[in-house]
Amino acid sequence: MNDVLTQLQTAQAELEPQFKALQQVMGSLKTAVRLAAEEKADALPMHKALIKLETAAAEVESAGLDTAVSAFAAATQTALDDLAFDFAKDLREVFADRGEEVAGRPPTVTVGMLTLKIDIAARKGQWLYGKEPLTRPIPLSLNGILKAYDQQVKRIVKREINGDELVQELYKAWNDCLNKRDRRPSGGRINLVELYSQLTLNRQLARFWNAPSRSTFKDYERDLFVRDMVMLQEQNATTLTVDGKTRNFRLGVATKSQAEQTSRSVWLPQNAIDGQYYGDLTFDD
Repeated sequence: MNDVLTQLQTAQAELEPQFKALQQVMGSLKTAVRLAAEEKADALPMHKALIKLETAAAEVESAGLDTAVSAFAAATQTALDDLAFDFAKDLREVFADRGEEVAGRPPTVTVGMLTLKIDIAARKGQWLYGKEPLTRPIPLSLNGILKAYDQQVKRIVKREINGDELVQELYKAWNDCLNKRDRRPSGGRINLVELYSQLTLNRQLARFWNAPSRSTFKDYERDLFVRDMVMLQEQNATTLTVDGKTRNFRLGVATKSQAEQTSRSVWLPQNAIDGQYYGDLTFDD
């Protein structure tokens, strides 16, 4: 009987994970079936159930199960899209009352030069300028979304700069980056993100250098740098005079590898949707 016992225990050990996987998938299917039987699709509970069902189904080999999960996933996405469109419709009405237009289709809509990305499953939205996040994901309440929008309009859209002074700052930061190198880069090109970092350092006050800390650091947020560079282009403020010579800065379009990394390129928007990745900056001789 010892041999028989061993064989039985071996079979039991082999089948037990499958049994547990089937239990889990059956429980998930039961929830999905209940939700699918509802007269009106309830997007958020369906999304939560879908995540559990997909996780459980991954442990079970069944073509029929795979087909069912795909069907439920498609139905869930449709329900989420409908919910997003309902929210976007309400958003359009609120902005229309203010004389502003919401363009685009969920999950991405635009108001003026700002973009709102809607994550209906998480019940959150996030405002962006170009590709730069302006807010953390915030709850999808109309009041909260409007409040955040108004704050960013004041901060980004209505921002004002002194173009001549900023070009001077850019030139100094560019020069500082060049002076750190043993060899001058081809064309005097400096990576735009590196230049932004140097510009931020150059803006630090004496109290930071005397006692470097988070509390003494004067931040220059990347989204503001992006906005400032766009405004320089719009104002055509790209020229300065150095030692009696006129110099102009030029932006170099990012390569594909640079554009894939935020640490090597910066997206400068032309409007809420379109724009261009830039990888470097140089000043003409």
